[in-house]
Amino acid sequence: MRPNSEPDARHFRRVLDRMGLLQLDFVNVLMPAHYLMIWSRVGAYQRERFDRYAYGTGNCTEQWAHEASIVPTSAWPLLAHRRACFKPWKNSPIAKLRNRNQYLQQILKQVECDGGVTASDLPPLPGPKRKAGDWHRSVPRWALEYHFGCGALTVANRMPNFQRVYDLPERVIPEKHLQLNLSDADAQRELLQRAASALGIASLRDLADYYRMTPRDAAPHVEGLVLSGDLQAVTVEGWGESAYLSSDARSPRRIPGASLLSPFDPMVWFRPRAERLFKFHYRIEIYVPEAKRKWGYYVLPFRMGDEIVARVDLKADRKSGALLVQSAHEEGGIDRQRALGALAAELTALSEWLELGQIKVRPQNAFSRALSKIL
Repeated sequence: MRPNSEPDARHFRRVLDRMGLLQLDFVNVLMPAHYLMIWSRVGAYQRERFDRYAYGTGNCTEQWAHEASIVPTSAWPLLAHRRACFKPWKNSPIAKLRNRNQYLQQILKQVECDGGVTASDLPPLPGPKRKAGDWHRSVPRWALEYHFGCGALTVANRMPNFQRVYDLPERVIPEKHLQLNLSDADAQRELLQRAASALGIASLRDLADYYRMTPRDAAPHVEGLVLSGDLQAVTVEGWGESAYLSSDARSPRRIPGASLLSPFDPMVWFRPRAERLFKFHYRIEIYVPEAKRKWGYYVLPFRMGDEIVARVDLKADRKSGALLVQSAHEEGGIDRQRALGALAAELTALSEWLELGQIKVRPQNAFSRALSKIL
């Protein structure tokens, strides 16, 4: 349930502690993914207040977790083995840079002396020629991301344009987390336990995917969590694989409320789990040519109670001050009128939070036409 009072640091902490991470994605057709995930759970909140919590309190940091994610700083020692084996991306010019080590050390010295830096604060270096369709990064940005992946630097803040500000970990991460050394096995076991707490009930593949492990690596740790009582092996009707119930999972009599979900929300990011739980087949079509898209460019699943009842392709048209519903589709076997009323209320709340004065629905089918009339 969303809180009755205005969300603050207490609510953000509960969400982060419960989920374990917020995957970052800055496709800005509607709102960056991590902001949407918070909104799905707490409702309208001040984004500036969340930014202060995420980057100004020592409670959070960014790490490669599921993908690039905001995580509690307590996850820093749990991901040390990832940082230790980090390698530059295959297309990174850092791997072929002349005097690479000298250049990378110069960056660390500049950060040590001057404090947090962005890629724009570093002297430019010529890099490979940009090819058509490439996502361009400067050589300084590649270098900073290399240091971020290795753990020599971490993210201290984000600029208004979402550009990362990098600084030394000791200036960002509380010392108790910096000093904690764990074996790879202990770290992986704790990550899997956090995944289990976030998911409640899950298969081995679900648990492994949460922090990007292979099922083979995760399996012995999951068995250990069963032996310790942190997980219980259970059978779920209709699942073709074993399931595990977290010891802190709750079984509510009902699941109230409704919420739109980011495409990168843990409820749906592992597509096989979404199909098992909700019979919901979901794919992101951002990179699908427009003519071949079935549902739309940026499609959000709509949860009502314990079901996903619809999906909507949304866009924030900030110039005209409108929330655009490019398409809306219902799932099979739902209570259409109830779903329409709940979806209309959620879209209204979202448009108000985004400070968009109107909602425009493209009437492509019976469901979207009915939604348009209600709105």
